[in-house]
Amino acid sequence: MSEMANTEQFRIRREPYYQPQGREVALFEAAYAARMPVMLKGPTGCGKSRFVEHMAWKLGRPLITVACNEDMTASDLVGRYLLDAGGTRWQDGPLTTAARVGAICYLDEIVEARQDTTVVIHPLTDYRRTLPLDKKGELIEAHPDFQLVISYNPGYQSLMKDLKQSTKQRFSAMEFDYASPEVETGIVAHETSAGIELAQKLVRIAQTSRNLKGHGLDEGISTRLLVYAATLIVNGIAPVDACRMALVRPITDDADIRDTLDHAIDSIFG
Repeated sequence: MSEMANTEQFRIRREPYYQPQGREVALFEAAYAARMPVMLKGPTGCGKSRFVEHMAWKLGRPLITVACNEDMTASDLVGRYLLDAGGTRWQDGPLTTAARVGAICYLDEIVEARQDTTVVIHPLTDYRRTLPLDKKGELIEAHPDFQLVISYNPGYQSLMKDLKQSTKQRFSAMEFDYASPEVETGIVAHETSAGIELAQKLVRIAQTSRNLKGHGLDEGISTRLLVYAATLIVNGIAPVDACRMALVRPITDDADIRDTLDHAIDSIFG
């Protein structure tokens, strides 16, 4: 497949909706101009992935996204030999493809990947900007337009799931959080065609849950879940039922926390 074909299939055709919360757009543009690796830190569902999609569209660059998981191997990132009718052939992985064609490569929730897997990104994040394909005996020099972006949720750090300092210190970093109530209300209303009044009520429920973080909840209700709840309501589901289904049941199995959030829902929509 030609470089042009590879590039075009990863381009974002329509502008993803993103509401800036500060100077993150200008900061990312400056980092991309220097082809500096970027690490996005923030809670689940706060808009990190949408931001990367928006910036890839704004910069006119193809985007290759990898959802990291604990079973992902280095070969899943860089590539492997495959058997077919003609014998063996090499197939590039997503990281290799991005480095070849000059895409932005986004490794989402990289902390979920094994530490021995993440080591393969190191040569791409310093002055070398290279990717060794040991199995193939090839050294790839990254395309001038290539950039590496990673994200993770610091709230889930543990001794077993955290990035090594040797990895962290290869990146510039940007911190994300849930938007202000006014901005988040606008996001929910825009994404779902819900009215402002409904969106405001959902955001109030989310704020209640976020106040419980560290007091029984690992994470509060995300903006993503608010969009789910609003979508159910717009499609005819009763608000109380939609909120319990989309906002409360996904984030906790604790009966006391569940009852507290259910009570908040009843008081807002009752």
